Amino acid sequence: MDQLSAMRAFVRVAQAGSFSAAARDQSQSQATISKKVAALENKLGVKLITRSSRDQALTPAGIDYYQHCLSVIADIDEADAKLRSKESSPEGLLRISVPVSFGRLVLAQLMSEFLQKYPQIQLEMHLSERDVNLIVEGFDVAICAHTLDDSSLVARPLFESRLVLVATTSYIHKFGKPDKPDELKRHNCIRHTQTKNLDSWNFTFNGIDESVAVSGSLRSNSAETNLEFVLSGEGIARFPVWMVDEHIQSGLLVQILSDYQTDSIPFNAIYLQNRYVPLKVRCFIEFIKEKLS
Repeated sequence: MDQLSAMRAFVRVAQAGSFSAAARDQSQSQATISKKVAALENKLGVKLITRSSRDQALTPAGIDYYQHCLSVIADIDEADAKLRSKESSPEGLLRISVPVSFGRLVLAQLMSEFLQKYPQIQLEMHLSERDVNLIVEGFDVAICAHTLDDSSLVARPLFESRLVLVATTSYIHKFGKPDKPDELKRHNCIRHTQTKNLDSWNFTFNGIDESVAVSGSLRSNSAETNLEFVLSGEGIARFPVWMVDEHIQSGLLVQILSDYQTDSIPFNAIYLQNRYVPLKVRCFIEFIKEKLS
């Protein structure tokens, strides 16, 4: 038995939550992963995972052994990586997940330079409005527009994106331009459904905080869809400044309540909580952080 390979299989099963997910992650059959874990259990003489037709769980011994495996694997991977980094540049397939608008409008424009800098990396970019499961779906890193509440992951801050309120001139001519946050109550406010407190927008002016309850006939889980609503003259919405700056400069959109400070969105690079972080992931995060800081 290759104990290190069996330990890696066991760790993946524990992290992914199933033998099938671990098999997909390691590009092996479910039977192969099961045999490796069973061989490890036979060698140790203890049960690491309890299995049933519906679910599985780590035994107390499995929980303890899992932590030891993480430490051993991290030490080996880190030693290998340090040696390789002295002899080679980052290489291999890098799978990343990013929000749709950010990926299309910001990140895509930077990737040509990134690949020129690291020609041995192949990049796969997945655009999605939802949070992905890095382990189950096999992503190396995800860029998320929110804070992190999962202790098994690491969040590396990239930048904070200020929100601005915008509307078209046609909407303003028809319904007026709000001069104070409270006046938003009389307007059609288009909201993003994946934003916390979507019905409450926050403002600060001269050190005084104000929260305004907003409502409207349109909302979606897509920032790009909301932008199309706004460009059609349907109402007022909030967007990251990088998403609408071009439209503001061209005159298609007018910024609303520009004297007021609004919320910011924290953008983070998310990756697995391991002492060893692959060189390709480290290089990608450092590149993006430098370009967006």
